[in-house]
Parts: sequence; C-alpha cells; structure tokens
Amino acid sequence: MEDVLRVAVIGGGAAGFFAALSVAEHHPSAEVVLFEKSGKLLSKVKISGGGRCNVTNACFTPSSLAKNYPRGGKQLKKAFTEFQAKDTVKWFTSRGVPLKTEPDGRMFPQSDDSQSIIDCLMQEAHKKGVEIKMQAPVGSIVLYNGEFQLNAARFDRVIIATGGSPKTEGFDWLRTLGHTVSAPVPSLFTFKIPHEPVKKLMGLVVKDALVRIQGTKLAHQGPVLITHWGMSGPAVLKLSAWGARELEKQGYAFNIQVNWVGVSNEKEVSSLIDEALPEIRKKKMANVCPFDLPKNFWLYLLDKSGIDADSLWLELGKKSRNKLLNTLLNDIYGVHGKTTFKEEFVTCGGVNVSEVDFATMQSKVMPGLYFAGEVLDVDGITGGFNFQAAWTTGFLAGRLR
Repeated sequence: MEDVLRVAVIGGGAAGFFAALSVAEHHPSAEVVLFEKSGKLLSKVKISGGGRCNVTNACFTPSSLAKNYPRGGKQLKKAFTEFQAKDTVKWFTSRGVPLKTEPDGRMFPQSDDSQSIIDCLMQEAHKKGVEIKMQAPVGSIVLYNGEFQLNAARFDRVIIATGGSPKTEGFDWLRTLGHTVSAPVPSLFTFKIPHEPVKKLMGLVVKDALVRIQGTKLAHQGPVLITHWGMSGPAVLKLSAWGARELEKQGYAFNIQVNWVGVSNEKEVSSLIDEALPEIRKKKMANVCPFDLPKNFWLYLLDKSGIDADSLWLELGKKSRNKLLNTLLNDIYGVHGKTTFKEEFVTCGGVNVSEVDFATMQSKVMPGLYFAGEVLDVDGITGGFNFQAAWTTGFLAGRLR
C-alpha cells in the first residue's frame, strides 16, 4: 500500500487556505494540516475593504492584471496564465458566493460582507478534511532523510504562506532555509507636507492630477486628496507603492511636482484658457475657472500665483499668466515623512522571487518546499490585487508540481 502524502501548510490567511484547499482538490488522498500561530483565521480577509473584502479586480487578462504589481508583476504574469481573476470569480460563484464589480473595477461579494468569503473557505476546508491547528506557531523546519520535520511531526511537502512581516527579523527563519529575503518597507502610505498652507484645504479632492517625484521617473495620475497632514488619494498611494524602495532610501524626504489639471502640454492648457476668454474676459478670475477644479482650490492657486482674485480675466498680463500656468502644471511641494494608510497596510519585502519557480511556486533552493501569498516579495497596488496574488499562488502551490 502506498504511503499517504502528508502536506503542511503554514499560515491561516487567504493564501494558506487556498493552498490547503488546492492540495485537497488535486491530491484527494493527501493528509493536509494547516498551522496558524494565532487564535484567528483569515483575519485580513475579515477587515479588508472596510469589512466587505475586495476579493479581486475586474482585470481579465494575465498581462493587464500583472501591471498592477510594483514588485513581482513579471513573475505573476506567468502564474496568471494558470489561475487569474476570472478563475477566482468562477471559484467563489460556483460555491455560492457571487461577486459584483464596482465602477473602479474592484470586486466584492454581492453580500457586501467579508464573512461570506470566510464562511465559504471554512466550509470548503471542513468538507475537504483539512486539519486546522490554531495557536500553533512553527519555529523551524528541518529537512531530514527527505522529510520535513516541524512541530514534532513529519511531512512530505511544506507550503509556507505566513504573510508579510513588518520587521526583517520576522523572516529570519526563512533565511535559515537558505532563502534570500528582502527587508520589508512600507508600500502604501500618504505624503506628509509639513510647511504648506495647502493643508488648510483638507478634505478637498482634485479629480485628475499628475504627481511626479522630482529626480526620478516615478509619476502617477489620478485623484489627489488634501489632508490635514499633506496629500493622499489614489495618485499618491499608487505612487508610494511603485516608489516604495526608492522613497525609503531617500528617508521619505523628497520634492513632488504636481500638475493639477491632468493635461501635461502647456500649449494645450494655454489654448483652453484662450478658448474660454471671449466669454469670461469681463468676469472676475475668482468666479470663473476654465478647469475642473474645486472653487476653494482655484482661489488657493490664484493666491499662490500672486494674482488678485478680484481682478478681471482681461487684466491678466503675460507675466501673471505664465506664473498661473506654472502653478497649474508644475506646483512643487516638499515631502518630509509619511503616514501609513491604515486600512490597506502593506509592506513590500519577502522571499526573493528569483528563488521560486512561479509555474509551480516550488522553491529552487529546497525541493518539496513551496511559497504562496505575501511571504513572497510581491505586492499589488491595492488590497484586491494582493488577494488575487494570494489565490493564484496558493492554487499553484497546492498542485505540488
């Protein structure tokens, strides 16, 4: 009689659960044991997306999906050819949890409750006979005579899905297995701008701004939110993700250059003013803005450009006009520090992607060892992309190829 395949999955989050379920699906006779160090399972799933769980995003080709990962996108593109967002939708829908798409492309359970995702995963684990051990931290893994020894038990295969770690010491036990681990740095944060009057406009949103980091190629376009400490909003958060390592090296002290109108060509912006002039020339500049900007923000930009808001458009001289154009297109702010974006706290860092085969998620350093989820140096620009990476890598790891 053939020996039963024994598989350990370390980590009771999204990637760990999906990996355990994938093992049970692809190897029905295997014994699967999931170890969770705390007393809670799927805790990130529970709180994500304001308690609704942003399961994935409506990006239905591997290449369009992979573009949303500042680190690991190239490797994930390969993995997404095997299991991508549409497979996630199908997986949950076929198990009684239909998903819906919001206008920004984020997908949530129709119930608007993350608990329906948790219940689905827990029921599947129960149905498939996955053994779950809680309050069971794994301190070390030893390979002996072709078997993995951990927590006084022996296993033929091990899948590590322990998630990210805010401190580099949290990865030390993986280094002892021979893997290189990139130190964690924050990947989604807002910009602190301490000495600028713009903060008085907190709560205000500029719909389509282009934010660049001076001295780098980093730039992102989208909504910018003015806060009481500086700037936030999708353009800033995505920029922080793409620039995570570079900005950490700069000690979070750098200049940003903001184009508030989203049109980068000065001639084009100038011609928009020219087109509007015949109708607005006899009106006060304070009362008419030719761009889609909130009124208070327009007044702030006029003041910053040294223009009297009560003057008429026809009184705008060439020098003042150039100054206004420069403020609209190249507004510079000094960033000194960051504020972590609490709800979507993400770090980049983890197991070096070059040491893992993304077709199978097997370690290239230690055969029989697999990785899934945020323990890898892979991160997405928002929570839904991180979950998709967890579902995909968990599914592939669980095939044990």
